[in-house]
Order: sequence, then structure tokens, then C-alpha cells
Amino acid sequence: MAQTVASSAETALENQKIGGLQIRVAALCTLVQICDGYDINSIGVAVPQLTHLWNLPGPAFTQAFLWSSIGIMVGALAAGPIGDRVGRKPVLLASLTIFGLASIASGFAGSLFVLSVTRFFTGIGIGAAFPGAASLTADYAPHRRRALMVMASFTGAPLGGFLCGQLAGFLLPNFGWSSVFFVGGVVPLVMVAVLAVWLPESPRFLATKANLSPRDAALLQRLDIAPSRGGVHGFDLPQGNPIAMLFGRGYALQTVLLWVVFFCSLMNLFLFAYWLPEVLHLGGYSPAEAARASSYRDLGAIFAVLYLGALIDRHGPERALALHYAVGIVFIGAIALFTMPELLLIVMIFFAGMMITGSQTGANATCGKLYPARMRTTGLGWALGIGRLGGIAAPVLGGWLLTLGMRPPQIFLSACGFALIAAVATALLAFRGSRAEAPALQPAE
Repeated sequence: MAQTVASSAETALENQKIGGLQIRVAALCTLVQICDGYDINSIGVAVPQLTHLWNLPGPAFTQAFLWSSIGIMVGALAAGPIGDRVGRKPVLLASLTIFGLASIASGFAGSLFVLSVTRFFTGIGIGAAFPGAASLTADYAPHRRRALMVMASFTGAPLGGFLCGQLAGFLLPNFGWSSVFFVGGVVPLVMVAVLAVWLPESPRFLATKANLSPRDAALLQRLDIAPSRGGVHGFDLPQGNPIAMLFGRGYALQTVLLWVVFFCSLMNLFLFAYWLPEVLHLGGYSPAEAARASSYRDLGAIFAVLYLGALIDRHGPERALALHYAVGIVFIGAIALFTMPELLLIVMIFFAGMMITGSQTGANATCGKLYPARMRTTGLGWALGIGRLGGIAAPVLGGWLLTLGMRPPQIFLSACGFALIAAVATALLAFRGSRAEAPALQPAE
């Protein structure tokens, strides 16, 4: 099997020092994830109030949940190949614009049909932003700390979800459900201007341009990459069909296992994101109280970054992440099976979120670490896209179980099985083996 000899430019990126530039990129991508996390959860926290205002039962909103998840899948599948071809930054700017405008439109919806349409377009923007932000963070992270930095940026998603729940607790009784969507739309549009000025493009894409602006040339020099008129050669960039690459050169088993992990993980994530506020509402909580209590799921996920990314970097996902999924079964089962006082329930929600959403951020980091640069955005984008099939199934499953007359918390029992499958599939990554790489790269002249 041929061994890869990295070019001097590729070596510089893989071993770059973490400084102000790298932290700025990670911070801006984290802000993108915060916007994403807020908008994903906004529909869930708005439903308890809408059930009264529109005189509809909770399961009726399966339609809006479903189209939101379909939009996310479409956005994720489309953004990966596009991002690997045209760059991360244009995809991020377009994504924020789409879901910012669509979220504002959601606030003006007057029927379930209109809300479903606007949530579909919101989902497209959300789905496209996730892989682009993660891949750009990975491009500015040294290999030795890539999982940790990618996972740190992805804590923005649960942070956004937590902020959504806490803000909804104030907004719903004072300004109504529309205000939740308006906040989720205005902030991303403001972020577009911020990213346009402060967020750099991937150095791999900049280095291949024949004519660089002085600003871009200075950026490459800052990374110890010498720009030239013909562009810098020797970078790990996509060649051929980026989707076919996921199944070539020994990556097939890894790709399939990651798709299984993402499907089960996102099934659980969206089952809780969409239905936990309504389940709590059916249990006697007011819409505002349900929004606040459910947000502790996302707060728990933020704490996972304190240790899980470092454990993945040190021990590999097949050990650290697999155990994380397995432990989550305990807390999910407790929520589903036992009646608890409010404080204890919030504690269980917190730890379930640490394991459910926290494991998903770990899976995102695993993709960023296991796929090489030339296929990183496509790898993560398609893993998220296939995983969104789980996100599509989650609202349908939750709504169907509720219509069967099942005790509301017990709809989460199914999440235990999906967590177990995710744990097993992650452990099996140990058998992914060595990947055959491209012929040796020659250092750039």
C-alpha cells in the first residue's frame, strides 16, 4: 500500500500552532453553531403554546417537525460536495442568509401548512451550515487537537438550544410564539455581515488560487505557506467525485458505520428536541416552564466538551465515544420509566443531554478527525445528511407513539435501543483498518 508523503504546505497546516487566528475561526464557527442550535429547538419550544392558539393536538405538529428535518437533510447533503468544491465560507454565508430569512417568515405563519413550508427552508440553511462550520474549524486545527477543537465549536449547537429554551421562557408569556422565531432569524442575518469581514476561507482553497489578494497572501504566510502565482500544490484536495471517495481507498466500512452512528444519534437528538417540551407540557408544565426545563438537555451537552473531545483524541472514538453512548441509556431509561420530582427530573434531563447531544458533538468531531481534508466536508455533510433520516423518523415516531395513547415519557424508551446501536457501531470503528492513500505528494517548489 502506498504511503502518503505530505507536502511542506500540508505539513504546515497539520502541525500549525494554535494562536489568535485559529481561535478566531473556531469562535466564529461556534457562533454559527449557536444560531443553528437555537433555530433547531425554536419549533419545539413554540409548539406547546401553538397547540392552544391554533386548537391543534401536539401530534398534529409532526408535519412541521418532519419538514424541518427533511430540509436539514437536503441542506446537509447538498452543502458537503459544494463546500469541498467552492470553499467553506460561501456556503456558510448562504446558509445563514437562508435560515435567517426563513426563521423570520416562520414568525408570520398563520397555519400549520405555512409553518411547515417555512421550517423546511429553515432546515435547508441549518443543514448546510453544520458541515461547513465544522470543516472550516478542522482546517484551522492541528491534527493533534482536531477532535477537541471541532467538538468545542459544536458545543455552540447545544448552547444555542439552551439559550432558546431560556429565552422562550421569557418570550412566550410576554411576546408570544412569533418572537422566538424572530430572534432566531435576526441574529443569523447579523452574523452574515460579521462572517463576511472576519471569517477567512479555508487555507487549502486559498492556496490553489492563481491570483491572491494581499490579505489572503498574508494569511497563508502567517500559516508558513508561501503563495505563488500558480498556486501552492501538494494539498489534500478533492479529486474526482467526492461522494464516491467516501467508499473508495478503504473508507467504505468507516463510512457505513458512521452513517449508522449518525442515524441513531440524530434520531435520539431530534426525538428529545422536538417532543420533550410537549411531553413536559402534557405532564402539567406551562409552555414557558416546559421550554426552560427541556433546555437543560442542551446545557448538559455543553459539559461533554470538557472531556469527550480530549478522550477521543487520546483513546479514539471506538472507546471513548462508544462508552458515552452506552452510559446514556441509563439516563434515558430513567426519564422514560420513573415519575420524579421536578428537580430530579431536570438533573436526569441534564445528564441525558450530556450523553445524547454530547455524543453527537463527539460524532461530529470523529468525522472531522477520521476523514482527510480532501473529503472532510463531504464526509461530515453526508454523515449528517444520512443521519437526518433519523431526524425525519424521530418526529413521526414520537407523534405515532403519543397517538397510541402511550404515557408521554415512555415514548423515549425507543431512544435506549438507538443509543445501544450507536454504541456498538462506534465500537466497530476499531475494525475500519488502514486506508489506502493517494500516491506520495511532492513538496511544493
